[in-house]
Amino acid sequence: MNLLAFDTGTDIMSIAVARTVDGRVQQWQHTGAGGAQASSALIPAVLDLLQQAGLRLDALDAICFGSGPGSFTGLRTACSVAQGLAFGAGVPVLPVDSLLAVAEDARHTGWADQAQVRVTALLDARMDELYAATYAYAAGQWTEVQGSCLVRPEAAGAHLLALRQTAALPAGTSAPWAVAGNAFAEYGARLGLAEAGFAAASCLQALPTAAAMLRLAPQLLAAGHAVPAEQALPRYIRDKVAKTTLERAAEKAASLAATGH
Repeated sequence: MNLLAFDTGTDIMSIAVARTVDGRVQQWQHTGAGGAQASSALIPAVLDLLQQAGLRLDALDAICFGSGPGSFTGLRTACSVAQGLAFGAGVPVLPVDSLLAVAEDARHTGWADQAQVRVTALLDARMDELYAATYAYAAGQWTEVQGSCLVRPEAAGAHLLALRQTAALPAGTSAPWAVAGNAFAEYGARLGLAEAGFAAASCLQALPTAAAMLRLAPQLLAAGHAVPAEQALPRYIRDKVAKTTLERAAEKAASLAATGH
């Protein structure tokens, strides 16, 4: 299977190409600045990796892109590039949930020898919020335990405690439960992970890397998640990222009233 994958929804742009030659999978990878800076760098980097792999765009089985949640600008960049390349090459597009890619990156990095693992993925959503989702890995497949949502840093611990109670494993079974993402350095103790029972060894820095997306692709393709280029859309959890002039004025007036000015 020949695949191209890229994610630009965080501060790190991640690209990878997989090519199967004589039954063996070979990979080429590239990282760079993500978010808004990826808009000018993504296509040249993709074309360079494809050249290294000796692949034409129309030889790909699918183009995978990180569909979010993540940076609005970064998600739009990834989606538009995936659509443009797929239209031109006549190949399908595979949207990959960015939080699932975080979970897979963490599993592969820290718990590759575990047959079962649960991962709560936490990505910095800016505006003092986190994107969160929880997944379970077993028998080589991922399933969603709780879908994507927004949580405040101070609510993360309670969120995880509630998940432990409502999504408990069947009696007689056990699996590591990890927290992974890029929120640790920014929010630290505010996350309340220790209070929720997560030791430092269970908290792993992870990102929605293109390599993780390539590992997820076979399961997602087999499940029929590939779509035509025109149906590839970014996945937003937060629909609003800016306040209107009226909202800002109202907040300012309320603040002045509260201080007696």
